[in-house]
Amino acid sequence: MKAKNCLIFGGSGQIGRNLIRKLTKNNYRVTVVTRNIHQKSYVIKTQANAGYIDIVESNIFEERKIRELFKKSDICINLIGILFEQKKGNTFKNIHTVFPSLLAKLSKEYKLKHFIHLSALGVSEAKDSNYAKSKLEGENEVLNNFPLATILRPSVVYSVDDNFTTNFMTLLNRLPIFPLYYNGNTKFAPIHCSDLTDIIFHIISKNIYSKIIECIGPEVISFKEILEKLLKLINKKRILLPLPLPIAKISASLFEIMPKPILTRDQLVMLKYDNVLSGKYKSNYEIGLPSVRYFDDEVKKYCYMWREGGQFSTEKYTTKNDLDSKTIKN
Repeated sequence: MKAKNCLIFGGSGQIGRNLIRKLTKNNYRVTVVTRNIHQKSYVIKTQANAGYIDIVESNIFEERKIRELFKKSDICINLIGILFEQKKGNTFKNIHTVFPSLLAKLSKEYKLKHFIHLSALGVSEAKDSNYAKSKLEGENEVLNNFPLATILRPSVVYSVDDNFTTNFMTLLNRLPIFPLYYNGNTKFAPIHCSDLTDIIFHIISKNIYSKIIECIGPEVISFKEILEKLLKLINKKRILLPLPLPIAKISASLFEIMPKPILTRDQLVMLKYDNVLSGKYKSNYEIGLPSVRYFDDEVKKYCYMWREGGQFSTEKYTTKNDLDSKTIKN
């Protein structure tokens, strides 16, 4: 059987790297587009055997160059997204709306077999967020220009390479008091990166065409519970302090000054809304691919980097699987 050619945008991120490994191991050839081949290629190259991966340097809006890549592709996968806006064209509208629209048009023009676009859970509800609005507009553009596209809406994606658990563990390690926004009641269904890439591969290999699929992990956890789990895993005790909304807005506006803000005013708006299944669309469970990785068990594998003594730490802690195994033995 002839190997299918996958064109991936956003291949250097945590999801992209995991996906490249999975695709190439299963006889798919992958072309990865990156803005800076000198910074990114050394990481991307290690994800696959020679002959199964090509790395192309291009600005994502350099249509002439991108167009050439579509001529030899069967599947296009867009994993590009930003959490905050920057200068030089890195706006929500450009990245989340204009760019996906371009990819969808090219996918239709060159008659690709599939276009998979990564969006985010909760964008339909958070209509007062600029991030959510740009994501939702991008979804509409994709489906209007390439109706066979599949849009994935994952909850928070985590792994050893994420900017979620790793940032929080760093902050919890350093700060004696940590703010709780909206009393920490916002609910998430965090999905491990490997579970999400399993879903993407399942969609490609089984030729699943479903307009929107919501992707979640096996458990629903509040923001406060996530922080408590992380504190337990790194063996720290911190004060989790509910922060009044006016003060939270002021702190977010100050954080925005940082090159990589830990919180923006727009992200604060997003935190008002639960990040769980809406019930309006199919989920990964309904397409036959339930998530199998639990938050505690996965973060346990890399949390030692934030513990006293690092990998040589002798502290004891238990997770869901540990408790289950003890129950079975007893």
